[in-house]
Amino acid sequence: MNTLSYKTKSLRPQDVQRKWYVVDAEGEIVGRLATKIADVLRGKHKPDFTPHVDGGDHVIVINCEKIRFTGAKLDQKIYDHYTGYPGGRKTRTAKEMLEKRPANVIEKAVRGMIPKNKLGRAIIKKLHIFEGASHTHQGQKPEPFNF
Repeated sequence: MNTLSYKTKSLRPQDVQRKWYVVDAEGEIVGRLATKIADVLRGKHKPDFTPHVDGGDHVIVINCEKIRFTGAKLDQKIYDHYTGYPGGRKTRTAKEMLEKRPANVIEKAVRGMIPKNKLGRAIIKKLHIFEGASHTHQGQKPEPFNF
């Protein structure tokens, strides 16, 4: 019998070290980029990942209007929105969303990949999406994230 005992290390909220990353969305596919962003926001890229602790990093996404869809999704994918009134279902295609609100395309994709609870609401606040190549978080000295 082996007498060695190993203990699982569990990350505590006060021990989290957060970093800032910049992701350029130009030419990237929506779903594939969203999964990578969700992993970084959640902290799954770190060796000390703990499921019940918000141990992820901040992610800044630039050039969100230059993201792309594969196949016929640009014309066929539909985004639903409910006003709360009877018959209040509003729909937009992916093409309309990219023209009017390109940041919402990435946000909706990432939001669907994180937990739907209090932890998920804290995680999504670390996602910062910008149109164009500039952002307002230079003071945090973000580094590019290589996938």
